[in-house]
Amino acid sequence: MTGLLVCVAVLAAASTYGVLHKRRSGRVRVRGRDDGKRLGADRLGGELGELGERATLVQFSSAFCAPCRATRRVLGEVAGMVPGVTHIEIDAEAHLDLVRELDILKTPTVLVLDADGHIVRRATGQPRKADVLAALGEAV
Repeated sequence: MTGLLVCVAVLAAASTYGVLHKRRSGRVRVRGRDDGKRLGADRLGGELGELGERATLVQFSSAFCAPCRATRRVLGEVAGMVPGVTHIEIDAEAHLDLVRELDILKTPTVLVLDADGHIVRRATGQPRKADVLAALGEAV
């Protein structure tokens, strides 16, 4: 009987964690720690590209990340739909100093920058197209 109770408790805890993780993953939100942080073309590295006229979508990804490919596709579509918006993909492993400075803990992580390079929104996990468009509405 005790084994059954332990099993039920473990299943309930795992289910709760799974539901909470699913709800948080991919949500575009504002973090207080991003206030005032600015990323210019010099900080992103000239080889990565220039900032967009109106906004920039910066994606941190890694080679083994499966959701990064889908995120790349979604952000590319959004950048193609909205004039003045560019998409820059950064290999997290090759830019560890930037990853540590910006507190990137998981790939994919997407930063939405305004025209001046200030971080407006952040998404950890694969964001939905509608969420990215809504975040761009605030950045533009």
